[in-house]
Formats: sequence, C-alpha cells, structure tokens
Amino acid sequence: MISSIAELISDRIGTMPAGERRAAQTLIANYPLTGLKTVAEFSAAAGVSSPTILRFVARLGFQNYPEFQSALQDELAAQLQSPASRTLNPAASPAGGGAVSPMLEATLDNMRETFRHLSDKQLADIATTLAERRGKTFLIGGRFTDPLARYMAAHLAIIQPDVYHLAGQESIWRDRLIDMGKRDVLVIFDIRRYQESLVRFAEKAHQRGVQIVLFTDQWLSPIARFARHVIAGRTAVPSAWDSSAALFVVAETLIGAVTRHLEAAGARRIRDLESLR
Repeated sequence: MISSIAELISDRIGTMPAGERRAAQTLIANYPLTGLKTVAEFSAAAGVSSPTILRFVARLGFQNYPEFQSALQDELAAQLQSPASRTLNPAASPAGGGAVSPMLEATLDNMRETFRHLSDKQLADIATTLAERRGKTFLIGGRFTDPLARYMAAHLAIIQPDVYHLAGQESIWRDRLIDMGKRDVLVIFDIRRYQESLVRFAEKAHQRGVQIVLFTDQWLSPIARFARHVIAGRTAVPSAWDSSAALFVVAETLIGAVTRHLEAAGARRIRDLESLR
C-alpha cells in the first residue's frame, strides 16, 4: 500500500535537519497546495533554500521535484473525490467474490497502515494532552464522523469532568467559543470531503489558544494547519463511502490510554457515578 506524503513526513520528520523540518511543517500547514508550487515559491514560504527543498523531497524517497509534485497531484485528486465519483469508478467496486471479503481486507489494511504511521510517542503525547488538560475538553465531528466524537466524549466524560460533545447547528458551536481558551482541548473528526463549517470553527478556536487534536484521513483536512496533534487514518475502501473504522480504533486506543493515565482519579469517578445509578 502506497504511503501518502503526509505519512512519509510523519515517519521521517524525526530524522530531518532543521531546514527540512521547516519545509515539512510548511507543507503540512497548507497541504498539499504548498508542494504544488515551484521550488522557489516553496522555499520562500518555508524560509529555507531551494537545495533544502530538494533534499527534503529526496529524503521522502522521490527522485526529483516533478515526481514529488505528481504524487501530490494524485493525492489532491483523491482528496476531491465524492461518493458519486467513487460509485462510477470501477476500481472502487469489488471484482467478484462478493462484497464482504474485499471490504474486510481493505478495512484491516487501513487499520494496519494507520497504526504503522502512528508512533507510540504520538499516542502517548495525545493521551497526556487529553488527561492533563487544565480546562475542558470539547469534541465535534463532521456529517459522518460526529458519531465518533459523541462516542469518545461519552467515555471521556465518565473518567474526567468537563467533557462536552458539541452537537446541533453551527451557530451553537460558535456560541461555545466564548467558553474556550488556552486551557482547553478541542478534538475534531474531519475526513474528505472536508466540512467548511468545521474548518472555520477550528480556526476561531485556534485563535483563542485552544489546543486542537485532529482525527483526519491520509490526505489531511485543512484543519491540520491549526492542530497541535494530527492523527491521519486510512479511510479508503472499495465502496462509494469512506470508512471510519481505523479512526474508531484509534479513538478507542486513546480512551484506554487516558483511562490508564488518570488511574486512581478516573477509577474514583467511575465508582462515584455507579453509586448514583
């Protein structure tokens, strides 16, 4: 399975010199559009030299800059696909043998690939962010991913106070911004086709200093530019619809990690809640 450029960056950024790391961070902040510019424009945006950009591209495994841009163009085309276009795409339909086996295999591959590019340190850092926040935790998702946000919120609310799932209309979310600040964490689920209302909301929250944890796909929601932590899960399956199964497993993994992190306090809260039933 071919890795996206965002996944390659995640795998290799720890070995990059400072200049190449700046190039990587600049690309992720406006993914993938910065990489579709000329080398000179990319280097100017990153504040590094053109040779640094070319070394960065080579470190990702590309022979030259046009090959790197071709891969980004393919990703952009995939990012912009709709369920209608995937329905018309023969590659999106199982080729015999029934629908179950290809779907199951693709889903399992998505889980394996998602965790292959997700380090133990990254998971631990996100768990710490969620467990040790000094304020509140807010969770929200898009049209098809909001059930994941609601599920995660329901669990986190049992083991720690001040956990809120943001539901309803966009105006209701905006009203909650008044309660958000630098002590708070906002968890957002957003996969292709990315939801503009969530992007606007994330930008406003970022301006208020809120720490954002983003669950997205391998092509990266525009919210990535505002996020402190980005989980890029695999979502493509042989269907007109993307699958959130890998992101669901990551969410459950983090729920378990936060529960262990809170230990005695979480256990005491669970006992107190049970006594009220």
